[in-house]
Amino acid sequence: MKRVILTSLLATTINAFAQSPDLGKGISYSVEMSGKLSDGKHAPFWLTANRYGLPSVERNSAYIRGGVYRSAENDSTRHWDIGYGADIVIPSNHTSNFFVQQLYADVRWMKGTLTIGQKQQPMQLKNNELSSGSQTFGINGRPYPEIRLALSDYWDIPYTKGFLGFKGHIAFGMLTDNHFQKKFVKGKSHYDQDVLMHTKAVYIRFGKKEKPFNVETGLEMASQFGGTHYERIKDGYQQMKSNHNLRSFWHAVMGGGSDATDGSVKNTEGNMLGSWVLRLNYNTKTVRYGFYADHFFEDHSAMFHINYDGYAYENGQMKKKDNRYIIYPLKDIMLGADIYMKNFQWVTDAVVEYVYTRYQSGPVYNDRSAFFPNQIAGVDNYYNNSLKPGWQHWGQALGNALYRSPIYNEDHRLKFECNRFTAWHFGITGQPTKNLHYRIRASWQEGIGTYDTPYPNPKHNVSLGLETNYRADQFYKGLSVGASLGFDRGELMGNNTGGMLTLRLER
Repeated sequence: MKRVILTSLLATTINAFAQSPDLGKGISYSVEMSGKLSDGKHAPFWLTANRYGLPSVERNSAYIRGGVYRSAENDSTRHWDIGYGADIVIPSNHTSNFFVQQLYADVRWMKGTLTIGQKQQPMQLKNNELSSGSQTFGINGRPYPEIRLALSDYWDIPYTKGFLGFKGHIAFGMLTDNHFQKKFVKGKSHYDQDVLMHTKAVYIRFGKKEKPFNVETGLEMASQFGGTHYERIKDGYQQMKSNHNLRSFWHAVMGGGSDATDGSVKNTEGNMLGSWVLRLNYNTKTVRYGFYADHFFEDHSAMFHINYDGYAYENGQMKKKDNRYIIYPLKDIMLGADIYMKNFQWVTDAVVEYVYTRYQSGPVYNDRSAFFPNQIAGVDNYYNNSLKPGWQHWGQALGNALYRSPIYNEDHRLKFECNRFTAWHFGITGQPTKNLHYRIRASWQEGIGTYDTPYPNPKHNVSLGLETNYRADQFYKGLSVGASLGFDRGELMGNNTGGMLTLRLER
């Protein structure tokens, strides 16, 4: 019996790989030219945010972009396929004079995909066109090279009759902004070089996908580790090299370890962060509704909302004595709702989101000592880290775009200067005609800085982005013309008004 099974599996595998994909088939090409003119300190927020770090935040800029792509989903009937992509940008008035936006190869087997290289990865459980962004894995920053193994679509777990589904990914990569970091700080602040990245996520679906109602929940986690930290001191910089051995990779995946500056109280090695995510879906013949939550955390106090606090100092040592814990309330959260209208083209999708990040486990942090044995793990300082560059790449937030990115800092510090805020965000998109598509995004925000550098008074901001895209096949097949207007008003982003014109040819 075993021989029959093994022979059958071997024959199936050989047959699958014998039907090699035609790598020259299913290729698409694109050429894009875009230019932007603005007044104020920089370009309007919604002309640059959530575009994978591609447009420059400078007031006036332009770029030419060319790409070639082949999807690994060209033939869904095949057990395996190969995809690839190359996406090159020549910009003007940007952080680089030339850069590779994407360069990758995909190898798909059934529903699993191995990606090697630098590829733009979409958000999960949110509307990629209208959302302000996931708090952990957003679409605001430039992608970086990685090795990534993923189940992109839900795999129905056996023996659950389709009620339970699973998807997720695990990846290791490296940031590519060494030159940018060193140049940006201009010798005035700390920076990092050769930082490694680890990301992972798991999502579970409860409910059959063909039924009107189902629930999706998951955990997204990331860790920045390895590399060299350059700490600014009086006479220059002090180098602090982090471990990048096999144990460091293990700690990045499972947690644990410590950094050289931890002292007697050990923290997790590197910069570890993540989100608990939840989405409720209700689907009818004419409308699909979605409700979702995204709770961000930087450590255990926000991840599990509980911390052991029963220590006492005895015979020169700190020991666990009492069954006592500190409970942290759930205050910081992103809540959202979206709607998709299947038969109304003027408004096809709409999104509303509320984001609150002011609590951060409270305003007090204290490591236990002989003088004060209570351990209070507050002041989480979202997106910032003392030994790593923070949750950014090329100066742009890798998570939610409403966290004011370091690239806007006039003091040239690689730091998120306003990570405590309340915000409302709205988005609408539609397809009034076959060739015309539009998108509107608007946000209101009140920021109070950080715990260590609070604003004397709250700072406010309103940002609006209006975009249209016209498919002009009647003039030239594959040609589209996009026009955008945006403005900011307030103390957080300044007063900026601008427009952007984009021409794209796609075949």
